[in-house]
Amino acid sequence: MARDKTSITGNIPAVVTPFDENGQIDIAAFTGLIEWHLSRGVDGICVAGDNGESWSLSADERKQLTDEAARTIDARVPLVVGATATSNQESAEHAAMAAEAGANAILLMPQTYVLKASQNELVARFALVADATDIPVIFYNSPRRAGLDISMEQLAAICEVAPIVGIKESSRDFFHTTHLLEHFGEKIAVFIGPCHYILPGLALGAAGFIATGPELLPPESMRRILTVGREAPGAEYAKLHFQLTALYETLMRLGTWPSSLKAALELLGRSAGVVREPILPLDGDAVAKLRTALIRIGVIH
Repeated sequence: MARDKTSITGNIPAVVTPFDENGQIDIAAFTGLIEWHLSRGVDGICVAGDNGESWSLSADERKQLTDEAARTIDARVPLVVGATATSNQESAEHAAMAAEAGANAILLMPQTYVLKASQNELVARFALVADATDIPVIFYNSPRRAGLDISMEQLAAICEVAPIVGIKESSRDFFHTTHLLEHFGEKIAVFIGPCHYILPGLALGAAGFIATGPELLPPESMRRILTVGREAPGAEYAKLHFQLTALYETLMRLGTWPSSLKAALELLGRSAGVVREPILPLDGDAVAKLRTALIRIGVIH
C-alpha cells in the first residue's frame, strides 16, 4: 500500500484540551496553545490524543477541536488527529471526520479495553478504518493503555491493509524500540513517545517524537533536540537527555494524566484550563513539588 514516510517528521507536540470550570472546551485557550507551539518552531501538531483527554470528548467536541486546529494551523505544519475509540466503527468515523477537516494523518491505537486482541482482530480494525478513508495513519503503540505490545509481525500485517506512514512508539522497553527501528525505520516514520528514549532513538534513526515534556523546555533547547540527537553524543546531548528524563519522570509521577502537564503549562504562564472529570487537578502539595522539580530541571526560574 502506497505511503510516504517523510511527509510527517520531527517534533509534534500533543496539545492538551483546555476545559473551563464548567467542563466546556475553552476554544480561545486551545487555539492560543496551538499558536504558542507554532511560535516555538514545532514540526506538526497533534490534537485529541491522550494529552487532549480524548476519552472524555464527544464526537462533536472532537470535530470542533479538529476544525479549530486546522483553521488555526492554516497548513503551516501537518495536523495529526487522534481517532482512537473502543469500537472500530467509531474509530473509522473519527478518521473520516479528520480527513474531511483537512488533517494530514490520524493517530490510531489498537482496540482499547479489548485486552490481548488477536492479530486477526488488530488487522480487521485497521482495515476497516482504511476502508472508511484514505487518510494516512500513525499507529500508536502504548502497551500501558492498550493492554498489548504490538509485535513486529503484527505491525507488518497491519501495514499490508492500512496506509501506515508512522508509529508513535510508547513502549518503555528499549529492546522493543531498537527492534522497531531496525526492522521498520526505513519503511515508516518512527516517533518516540517516552522522553528518556528521544535522544537515543534519534541516534538510531527515529524520524522524530510525539512526546510530552519537550514543550516545557526553553524554545532554544527544544529546537536543538533533533539536531543534538542525530550528532555524536557530547555534553549538550547528556544535558538534554537528563532534562528530558527528569521531565518525563516528574510529569508521570504527579497526579492522573494529563493533570500534571496542564499544571506545568500553567506554571509557565500558558492557559491550559482544568482537567475533565473523573480526573482531579493536582493538589497544592503536588503543584509545589512540580514547581520545585521544574526549577531544578531549569524549566522555570
